[in-house]
Amino acid sequence: MAKKTVAGYREKSEGRSYSKVIKMVKSLKTGAYTFKEEMVPNEAVSDYFKK
Repeated sequence: MAKKTVAGYREKSEGRSYSKVIKMVKSLKTGAYTFKEEMVPNEAVSDYFKK
């Protein structure tokens, strides 16, 4: 019989303070698009896309 997984051992605010952002970047060599993924704090998401 399988055990139940419990995800309640961490603080509530700890895991939700970061967002995964995906940015499309064009390669200079081939001209193809690649995707760049990063974990960014929620407050810095708009700044990440501006640069």
